[in-house]
Amino acid sequence: MQRYYPVIRVLSLVICIFGLTMLVPLALSWAMQDGAENAFDEAVLLTVGTGLGLWYATRKEKRDLTIRDGFLMVALVWTVLPVYAALPLVIQLGASFTDAYFEAVSGLTTTGATVFEGLDTMPVSINFWRCQLVWLGGMGLIVLAVAILPLLGIGGRQMFKAETPGPMKDSKMTPRMAETAKGLWVVYTLISIGCILGYRWAGMTWLDAIMHMFTTMGLGGFSSHDASFGFFDSPAIEAVSIAFMLIAGCNFATHYVVLSGRSLRPYVTDPEAGAFLLVTLGSVVAIAVYLDAHGVYPGFVEALRFSAFNVVSIATTTGYANTDYALWPFFAPLWMLFLSSFATSAGSTGGGIKMIRAIVLYKQVYRELTRAMHPNAVHPIKIGSEVVPPNILFAVLAFGFMYMVCIVSMTLALSFSGLEIITAFSAVVASINNTGPGLGEVGPATNFGGLTDFQTWVCTFAMLLGRLEIFTLLVVMTPAFWRK
Repeated sequence: MQRYYPVIRVLSLVICIFGLTMLVPLALSWAMQDGAENAFDEAVLLTVGTGLGLWYATRKEKRDLTIRDGFLMVALVWTVLPVYAALPLVIQLGASFTDAYFEAVSGLTTTGATVFEGLDTMPVSINFWRCQLVWLGGMGLIVLAVAILPLLGIGGRQMFKAETPGPMKDSKMTPRMAETAKGLWVVYTLISIGCILGYRWAGMTWLDAIMHMFTTMGLGGFSSHDASFGFFDSPAIEAVSIAFMLIAGCNFATHYVVLSGRSLRPYVTDPEAGAFLLVTLGSVVAIAVYLDAHGVYPGFVEALRFSAFNVVSIATTTGYANTDYALWPFFAPLWMLFLSSFATSAGSTGGGIKMIRAIVLYKQVYRELTRAMHPNAVHPIKIGSEVVPPNILFAVLAFGFMYMVCIVSMTLALSFSGLEIITAFSAVVASINNTGPGLGEVGPATNFGGLTDFQTWVCTFAMLLGRLEIFTLLVVMTPAFWRK
């Protein structure tokens, strides 16, 4: 057990930091007098107290983390922190632990699926906390910890590599991991400020602007209103949201290089950005034409408005809605759910397998077709001007296989538990892609509150698998991982 003390020591510090983030909704609760003050008082004390207790017990363990420690650390952070994040929901709302943990995981994994109704009458600070979880989870609390804890003598490289999404995790923007993490957070914060100002300009109140900035930048889809963006019914607000969802769907490393180099060229050379925008915006136009052809809306302009907002929302795995798109002809919501599986870029706050993997898989399929006709030809797979190394290609193929295995197995589990197949399949896809709403009983006009506890835990596990890109979590669950 003692060999895990360095991991527990780092975890204790992350828990303490996480507890301090509760001071923001606590201060808001005191200012608004919304009745949730005691809930946050108790949550802060329990969270920080636990963190300090664990730190004191392991304070002498200061060795660097190994690769194995990094995987364990990441898995623990994303499974343990939701326990503390759920405390205000349990204390204030009287929610069951299952529902509160699901909501907390949904926030931190930037999924945006909810089990709660009556958001409009919920204490402001509770809504603020739910949305803040999405923003924190968007870039990853581990990246935050690496950025501000370099003085502790803890090697951050392994944690950062385990946390960062995408197949090419060895690339660095700056020589030191702490500098890399700080660079990401600076860019994330600057764009977040722009998002707040955009929403305020479009007509939101300051509080709504901040809360929806949290969930727009984190691509998490939580809202302070049951009707989501349908509450505002504002094309201007929707336009701001679309712009920042597209920004958050791109690689933040690319944003960093653009801002630091003061040049837009990195967007052109980024192998994912062009494909992401082409697929997403092309789908917006195609579905608008499809809706117009089926007479869903009076004219093409209105069809384009609703298509643009909802397609971008689901493709970027945000999960906002301004209408019940489940009522559209079935092809449209099904295509949107498919887009959520791959559209966003690696290094973004979105979910799914990421565009870079989709490109690699497509090129591998094309290479195999070419090889069938020309067996002796050499066809290296290239991303831009770089040849994809065999180890990355094999990792992408393995990831794609496990992605499908997880979807099928969890869909079968939900179907076995009594859910009809459309609801079961879409709930798993929406959860593992960190999208939020699915179809059927978990569609945009409803939520996940009607699921049984077993079904809720299956979706919770799917959200964690998706956020940690499957292997980070599955590695920790293998017997080989625990052998000395």
